[in-house]
Amino acid sequence: LLPDGQAWPDNDERFGLFGRVAVEIAMDRAGLGWKPDIVHGNDWQTGLAPALLSEEESRPAIVFTVHNLAYQGLFPFSSFAKLALPKKLWSYRALEFYNQLAFIKGGLVYADRINAVSPTYAEEIQGEEFGCGLQGLLSARRGRLNGILNGIDAEQWNPATDRLIAETYDSRSLPKKQTNKLALQQHFSLPQQADTPVIAFIGRLVHQKGIDLILQALPALIHMPVQLIFLGNGDTDHEKDLIDWAHRYPYQMAIKNGYDESLAHLIEAGADMFLMPSRFEPCGLNQMYSQRYGTVPIARRIGGLADTVEDASPTRLTLGTASGIVFQEASAAALLRAVDRALKLYANKAVWQKIQRAGMSKDFSWRHSADQYLHLYQLALADCAGRR
Repeated sequence: LLPDGQAWPDNDERFGLFGRVAVEIAMDRAGLGWKPDIVHGNDWQTGLAPALLSEEESRPAIVFTVHNLAYQGLFPFSSFAKLALPKKLWSYRALEFYNQLAFIKGGLVYADRINAVSPTYAEEIQGEEFGCGLQGLLSARRGRLNGILNGIDAEQWNPATDRLIAETYDSRSLPKKQTNKLALQQHFSLPQQADTPVIAFIGRLVHQKGIDLILQALPALIHMPVQLIFLGNGDTDHEKDLIDWAHRYPYQMAIKNGYDESLAHLIEAGADMFLMPSRFEPCGLNQMYSQRYGTVPIARRIGGLADTVEDASPTRLTLGTASGIVFQEASAAALLRAVDRALKLYANKAVWQKIQRAGMSKDFSWRHSADQYLHLYQLALADCAGRR
């Protein structure tokens, strides 16, 4: 992307060349004396490689991962002609999508195996609400579509060893988390009040992340006994609105535009709750970071959030598996009800610590996901061999 967030005007040529180079390497025509068993593409930028490989004899197996179906690599027919792609690829059964060239269809049509970055998202994209017009194709390929949850770097995001926070801690030393909370409040010039819940948001200030829902809820949120912290950038109108609210309520709300890795660690360690009211969320990582740091997510039951956050229902609280507050409807009212429920649970320190420890005990590392990818590769190899 350009510095202003817009796409480069020659992205069709950039990623067209990238796809062709990937094919030359995959077919051992690059002078390396090596040919891979599997070509694994990610998102639309790699989509031409599977399409072009479909023209090759004895090609490697192909796996294609969808991280966000909303980004499809759409270009006019003139791009198709400019890239001199095989004419038969201009078909609704190939790369044509409502009279446009869709790079992503190269992966979705021609890969031996497709996977999305969470099991729930893999199901969601087969329906109209989240299929972005491609639900028919994905539903038709349901038998080749898997969902494998993303993982996190469990060493980098570890409150017991994190050098970017004020004081390290683990599930057995949760009171030390308060040191990080006070340091976070001090950093943002908020009153250092240990008993006031701090609710944080880190991410892009865009519609997908539900920032509009937060803004709609702010008139009520600001009158709750909470402090609000935001880190991120995105839509300029949303940024301006949040800054205006922070100026009006400087002792209760703060925002830092942009992204700051060190500050993100301190926020995860110092906040009590983390807002993720996403309208759609293929996977999401911050809800995993938050649970690892004993910061309770308040999240919609959507995509990867549904797969990683267990709601604090009476049953789950009894079982000791509750790790967050989950709500269903994409509305400010539902978000406010979830926050209110979180505050009531927060008031009971024993219950709250039980929720924190449940989240901290989860394994969000790549270990399990890596095993699933190995199985996916084995399936792709068998599928590819069956085509010959």
